[in-house]
Amino acid sequence: MARGSKAADEKARRGLESGGLAGGEAGGENAGNWAMTRSADTTKLGGENAHREDNGMTTKTNPLVSIVEKRLDTSRFREQHWEGNFWEYLDIVVEHPEVSRNAFQRLYDMILSFGSERLMQFKQEVIRYHFFADPIEHGADAIYGLERALMQLVDFFKSAAQGFGTERRILLLHGPVGSSKSTIARLLKKGLESYSKTDGGKLYTYSWRMPRRGSGNDGGEEMVPCPMHEEPLLLVPPEARREVLDAINEKLSEDRRVRLYGDVCPFCRKIYGDLLEQYDGDWRKAMDHVRVRRLILSEKDRRGVGTFQPKDEKNQDSTELTGDINYRKIAEYGSDSDPRAFNFDGELNIANRGIIEFIEVLKLDVAFLYDLLGASQEHLIKPKKFAQTYIDEVILGHTNEPEYKKLQGNEMMEAFRDRTIKIDVPYNVRLDDEIKIYMKDFGPEKVKGIHIAPHTIEMAAMWAVLTRLAEPKKAGITKMQKLKLYNGKSIPGFTEDSIKELKEEAPREGMLGISPRYIQDKVSNSLVSQQAQQEKCINPFMVMNELEAGLSHHSLITDEELKKEYRELLAVVREEYEDILKAEVQRAISADEDAIKRLCANYIENVRAYTQHERVRNRYTGRDEDPDERLMRSIEEKIDIPESRKDDFRQEIMNYIGALALDGKRFEYNTNARLLKALELKLFEDQRDTIKLKNLVSSVVDDETQQKIDVVKQRLIKYFGYNDTSATDVLNYVASIFARGDSKQED
Repeated sequence: MARGSKAADEKARRGLESGGLAGGEAGGENAGNWAMTRSADTTKLGGENAHREDNGMTTKTNPLVSIVEKRLDTSRFREQHWEGNFWEYLDIVVEHPEVSRNAFQRLYDMILSFGSERLMQFKQEVIRYHFFADPIEHGADAIYGLERALMQLVDFFKSAAQGFGTERRILLLHGPVGSSKSTIARLLKKGLESYSKTDGGKLYTYSWRMPRRGSGNDGGEEMVPCPMHEEPLLLVPPEARREVLDAINEKLSEDRRVRLYGDVCPFCRKIYGDLLEQYDGDWRKAMDHVRVRRLILSEKDRRGVGTFQPKDEKNQDSTELTGDINYRKIAEYGSDSDPRAFNFDGELNIANRGIIEFIEVLKLDVAFLYDLLGASQEHLIKPKKFAQTYIDEVILGHTNEPEYKKLQGNEMMEAFRDRTIKIDVPYNVRLDDEIKIYMKDFGPEKVKGIHIAPHTIEMAAMWAVLTRLAEPKKAGITKMQKLKLYNGKSIPGFTEDSIKELKEEAPREGMLGISPRYIQDKVSNSLVSQQAQQEKCINPFMVMNELEAGLSHHSLITDEELKKEYRELLAVVREEYEDILKAEVQRAISADEDAIKRLCANYIENVRAYTQHERVRNRYTGRDEDPDERLMRSIEEKIDIPESRKDDFRQEIMNYIGALALDGKRFEYNTNARLLKALELKLFEDQRDTIKLKNLVSSVVDDETQQKIDVVKQRLIKYFGYNDTSATDVLNYVASIFARGDSKQED
């Protein structure tokens, strides 16, 4: 490709030396005129600068200009605006056949260019395509947790790229509101735009060098671009095209072969035909009028990326898709059937070579849907007064459940249904992925000045996921347990096969439930509430109250029974949050590392003696005693080790320590997660009464207790991410729970 660029520059240089170029080298003449004008301007500027320096004045550069100049790459700009003749383009195609890929091949290659990884989910291999994490804009439109739906999407593009038939179908993304259908479409459009700027995504189009028309012209020439920015290889006559493609594809594997279909648009067909007549059928001379240029896809510039949105039926017109007559030019060309008097600027025209998105496609007027039948199956559109015109583009639409049900019930739309491939885009049913969605908007880098207490986003996400899960048919499992299993947590009695069964019994899981938008709205409400503005902090209870209050006037939920079910699920989330808080406070109280190390050493020493049938030396009395059964059981009971299994558990611990020693590793108190949990609970029980946490709910706390409580608060801040306000709230709340528990025991 660089060779073509150098050739064009050489022509421009020769044009400068000879004072202009004749006939077929007008591009060089333009370059020469531009270069001479720029030279004159530079000389003028140089004179000004010299004058200033003679007067002893210094020229200052605005620092803002320097910032801009650092970010601009002029060499990249020149490369992206390369121009050359048709013969230079053929050289490029021989060296880099991929520049002439069709839209489906290019889109598929674009996704693969960002890489992928394979991972196992519940004994099934899943491919995660990095493109959908939106590396282009650092995750702004990242999609989380929809690996299976996205795999289906990429498989569709793979099949279409290889010409297996799906390239003749409309891709329909179907799912509930807020399930990222629009985000997927936006990502694909953004990806194509970015890819077309890279070396791997290069593509080209062409213009015609024609005599200037109109009154008062100087008899010069003008460049007339192809209105549908078509592939230059379409200018190869149909009689020779097969052999040309065979020569290009000779050394390419089957899945990388260039597949070229169709013909040039009516506008270019008219110019092409006129030139052949002018030169008595000499194709070479006609091609000397062609200037090939690099094509950068851009939705804003209406090049290769289009979007169509349904409007009121009275205002919808099919010319918005296929273009319209330019009445101003009819007088110039003498007929409304002359393609030069037609604007090929409909959305299907300008999206040629790329992708078109139909927003809420099933809300389109029926006449529009008929236009899509030919556009998908034959890749042809019918502009007014002209023959069918070939298009090369991906047609993508998205719709929601109610509209799709209407389509299924409409017998008149059977042909449309037959030409669509539906891909379900459900809500997330994996908690960690749902949390990531909200952290994009409410992470610490986005929310400044207001502290979001730990678990606030997690609890909101947990409720959202619970509303989407189907009730388990299997006895002995709750929705909350199902959520945890889906999230990768292990629950006794359930295996990966169990999870697979749960998923198979609920194939539509994720197609119903609360939208992420609702969660985002309610978290936003909490952030701007009067309490949040005063305390500079929000917590899970504030958000859960907002979520519950919003249900009574939720525009999409009218079923009172469903509202009741969702409120009950909020109560389940509150219970789960209470358990999390109690566990964190327990860990904060027992986070005395020295104390837990001593307790661990004491336990291991007794377990070793017990398993080896030895006695333990009492450090205080100096006498050998039996292992402390009471101590060992008080720790083991904290993790539900029954009396009948205590010997097995103790032997497991010793085996674990021995295995570590063989690997040259040392056993620490936090090496084994189960034992650590047991130690923390035991230490909490021992220290709970000394801290007297329940006294927090009373108005009087003695200094010694307050000091101990302050230590716990600092641990909550240091280890768990609370601030002073939220840590105080948590301690007060957990203290009230313990106080209620103690009063019940007294009763």
